[in-house]
Amino acid sequence: MADSGAPDFEVELAHRGRWAFDVDFRQEGVAHGVMDEPAPLGDQTGPDAARTLAAAVGDCLSASLLFCLRKFEREPEGLETTVRGFMTRNERGHLRVGSLEVTLRVRGLEVDTKVRRCTELFEDHCPVTSSVRQGIPVRVTVTDETGSPLA
Repeated sequence: MADSGAPDFEVELAHRGRWAFDVDFRQEGVAHGVMDEPAPLGDQTGPDAARTLAAAVGDCLSASLLFCLRKFEREPEGLETTVRGFMTRNERGHLRVGSLEVTLRVRGLEVDTKVRRCTELFEDHCPVTSSVRQGIPVRVTVTDETGSPLA
């Protein structure tokens, strides 16, 4: 782990021009990616850093919820996640990710005590969201396919 001095993972970015970077995730079988800024600054040849952060939070929460449901032998027909990011400026006028709102929509799952228990537990098992929350508010809602909250 991080206390040993050796990193647990590594990614590498190489400048490819203007505001775009090639990203090597340094993970066997994982394709390289591209990150870029939207116009007018960049050419939007890939997601920007704020969207990548939002995707990381959404993916971690989705995987954590799915893990819990499967541990309780509950398999949803589908799981879709939307992350909405809100930008703000700090006291010095610098642009920052001000907050994230995450909605996880579970389809085709009968809600019972085990499903409700998962909606209470899963957030604490997502290391990315727990880390991001130390500096950025993250609000999470879990709903069924109709938009009704599961918790």
